[in-house]
Amino acid sequence: MTEHRISMLRNQATALLRYEHLTTTVPKAKELRPFVERLITIAKRGLANGGSGRGAATAAGLKTLNARRLVMQDLQDREVVSKLFDTIAPRFAERAGGYTRLLRIGFRKGDSAEVAQVELVGSEFDPSAKAESPDETKADAGKKKGVGGRLRAAAERLRGKKDEQDAASKPSTKPSKGVTRKSTTPRKAGGS
Repeated sequence: MTEHRISMLRNQATALLRYEHLTTTVPKAKELRPFVERLITIAKRGLANGGSGRGAATAAGLKTLNARRLVMQDLQDREVVSKLFDTIAPRFAERAGGYTRLLRIGFRKGDSAEVAQVELVGSEFDPSAKAESPDETKADAGKKKGVGGRLRAAAERLRGKKDEQDAASKPSTKPSKGVTRKSTTPRKAGGS
């Protein structure tokens, strides 16, 4: 791989692990998935062999330290590495693989590139969660729990926008006030 591509993958992996979701083009997302899953697997192996491993001088502690060093080769951000080992890797301890999910979200307006959202399984990022009030969130908690619920909600939002646009674009059949209707009788040709 070229240096630029490796750098891009490292930056995207750092952002994905920090925020647990990332929006990018589909080819970049497809290339990012195995890169991030390899890092999560290394972190899981380090935790399985040595527990938390902080400050332990045993062989298990050295395996955890080695795993941290392997991950630090690709991720230079210590906060992200500690989040990976402290919260993300234990979350996937029982999972054999498939730590990321790729959701295609449409096409970019400028160049029509297909855009996808990459997210860690279990994070279920919802961009409208901050905008909703807690009462609405409790009411919709049953519907929008999984990926299917989020896709249905997105489809309903799109349908709602189309309905509003259709209602706004339809001309009214009633004549507006103050405007008189013109006569529909044909004029005679060639006359004055």
